[in-house]
Amino acid sequence: MSHKNDVAVLRELARRYREIADLPIQDEKRRLWTDHFSLKKTRVPILATYGMWNVWCREVFADSEMACEDPFYRQYERALRMMIFQHEVVGDDTIQEPWLTVDAAVTGQWGSLWGVDESMHSSGVEGGAAGFDPPLKSWDDMDKLTPTPHEVDEEETARRVERMSEAVGDILPIDVLRSPAYSGFMADISTSIAKLRGLETLMMDMYEYPDELHRLLALMRDGILANNQQAEDAGHYSLTCGQNQQQCYVDQLEAPRPNAPCKRKDIWGFAAAQEYTLISPEFHDEFLFQYQMPIYEHFGLTHYGCCENLTKKIDMLRQLKNLRSIAVTPTADVAGCAEQIGTDYAMSWRPNPATMMCCGYEEVLITKVIKDGLAACKGCLPHIHLKDIETVEGDLTRLTRWTKLMRKLTGDF
Repeated sequence: MSHKNDVAVLRELARRYREIADLPIQDEKRRLWTDHFSLKKTRVPILATYGMWNVWCREVFADSEMACEDPFYRQYERALRMMIFQHEVVGDDTIQEPWLTVDAAVTGQWGSLWGVDESMHSSGVEGGAAGFDPPLKSWDDMDKLTPTPHEVDEEETARRVERMSEAVGDILPIDVLRSPAYSGFMADISTSIAKLRGLETLMMDMYEYPDELHRLLALMRDGILANNQQAEDAGHYSLTCGQNQQQCYVDQLEAPRPNAPCKRKDIWGFAAAQEYTLISPEFHDEFLFQYQMPIYEHFGLTHYGCCENLTKKIDMLRQLKNLRSIAVTPTADVAGCAEQIGTDYAMSWRPNPATMMCCGYEEVLITKVIKDGLAACKGCLPHIHLKDIETVEGDLTRLTRWTKLMRKLTGDF
């Protein structure tokens, strides 16, 4: 089947994106993030992130809005359009890199990395909540667990790379990402254990079945470590495998570039514990953090936190010697976190997206929230990271206006 029209669409987008990626401002942003994460005083970096998990993105970048007919090409059309949108509409400090990433065919997918089905049932409402259907209903069910080894289907990977290389490889280098399945949220234990055991049950296990829970945590830690070691032994980590939910630049580590093999010690690791936000610091430490640390100690630097409130857990986090960045989330005490963090770590302040733009756009309110937050962060090294933007209520200009307002409000920080 001919896909000439699809390729033509991709090539035009690739040219447009490459022009953006080659702009001098990209090097300015690289220097900004490098200095920021090297714990040097800079202007406040501004970041807004989103994706197809957000309702507004599923509308704006829906299949029906794409020009490519082949689903394979369409996913890259969408990626290019979203990266162009980030530059032209959002205008934040996201770096547009001069390459296009193709994911290798790595064994393992979300929801099935432990040999059982981590199923969920939806409320049926677009953007609504979902409930867990935990497969480990009794401790005997632990016998069913099988950690996922690191394996890559090189034949399928080569097919993907060949198609994209033929389509746009002369315009954008193709970066082949062989990150192991246990990366990002799938390596933090917290995300999976809540689905395996059930969130409420997990909380009760800490009191009623601590020994069994420790056994499960050890199994998961060891499975993740083995998987990651297999990937490293195979030479499958590269400088674009790093993750920190922000921009992976810092003096201490080599800058990202495509198809550059490396070790875990050469890149960022990302850890979180959203499911433990209501767990005490003592139990968080005993029933999670002590099992996370052996995983993340292999990385060069680590960012910790996504949406969980870490206000009372910063002393706990200090145990991780390669910690460099901490999330300060909408439910956290900004002043309390800032006082503890100081200049020891970069502070990823994440204001409430509902206040910023999801429930109206009120510049007076936004200005007050940001000014108060910045005042609390005096003497620290913060950046502002707007995430979990579920809706813009049909008004994409809010993204542009928000970034411009942030630049104005942070100008004298």
